[in-house]
Amino acid sequence: MEEKNQTSANPEIIDIHCHAAGIGAGQSGCYISPAMLRNWRFGLYLKAFGVTEAEVHERGDALVIQRLSEKLSSSSMVDSAVILALDCVVDEKGRPDFSKTELYVPNEFVCREVRKYDNLYFGASIHPYRKNALDELQKAYDEKAALIKWLPSVQHIDPADNRLTSFYHRMRELGLPLLTHTGDEHSFTTATNILSDPERLRLPLDLGVTVIAAHVATNGKNGGQRNFDRILPMFSEYSNLYADISSLTQLNKVVHLKSVLRHKQIHDRLLYGTDMPILSTAAVSPLYFVSTLGLRKAFTLRKVSNAWDQDVNLKQALGVPRPVFGRASVLFGQRLRIIGNRDWGKWHTTQAN
Repeated sequence: MEEKNQTSANPEIIDIHCHAAGIGAGQSGCYISPAMLRNWRFGLYLKAFGVTEAEVHERGDALVIQRLSEKLSSSSMVDSAVILALDCVVDEKGRPDFSKTELYVPNEFVCREVRKYDNLYFGASIHPYRKNALDELQKAYDEKAALIKWLPSVQHIDPADNRLTSFYHRMRELGLPLLTHTGDEHSFTTATNILSDPERLRLPLDLGVTVIAAHVATNGKNGGQRNFDRILPMFSEYSNLYADISSLTQLNKVVHLKSVLRHKQIHDRLLYGTDMPILSTAAVSPLYFVSTLGLRKAFTLRKVSNAWDQDVNLKQALGVPRPVFGRASVLFGQRLRIIGNRDWGKWHTTQAN
């Protein structure tokens, strides 16, 4: 991997929150529900990934991940990204239930494709109610997953369910962080948003799992209280709680980043993420922050062509402290670099010691 930023003073920048998707082309195993295919978001996401539906049918879903790698390679600021799988919904017997699944991006697909590129890492997704969830967790670890990703409100996962205790224990033993959506979800046609209440993360936190609350719970309410207000005191209670700043420059969240940054006590828990491909849509633009940046600065940032470079520059201009961008490298960098170098035996030895 080309070293763009890798010094002790300016560590590697890793985007820990980058999505992939597919329509099942090229035997990827991906799935999109008929409702999502008819939804206006489908065409928007294709364009954001830099592909057309015809191209994907012809060349397969792997093209999506290829385009992500190519775009990232042209960034002068961001070195690498964790590409996230998304497991399907499962039924009461722990079997896949595609009648309730809107999007499925298999671990096998993401794992296979990211290995082709030295700037991408594998982010696994395992529904903890699967009959073989613990086996899948071990498999993800063996296949060098950087983390486990959940979207509880869409996958129908209750993080507070005591039946997940053994799953959490194994996550902690393996050292796999949990990146989980917090706050309301609006990118899918339906969502059970009570499941993304940050208070529901107390069980994995109590059991020692490193939890990364995506979006810092900046959308929605639970228990008559803003989700953001619910998560704030949890940072002082749990040293293993982090959050990513993905999506916080979207048009529907223009006030949220400023609100997060006012709370300096959590700055050392923030990690860099983008929520790609949303970053490459009209939902994100420096022009939405003219009142803060001024017209000239906003238009200057708007001219930055690479989406990752524009995102870093915009977030820095809005006041995100520099250490936030390199924190994932500081926290997880040794492991990720070993994964990237395919030196898995060295990682096992490090863990054993």
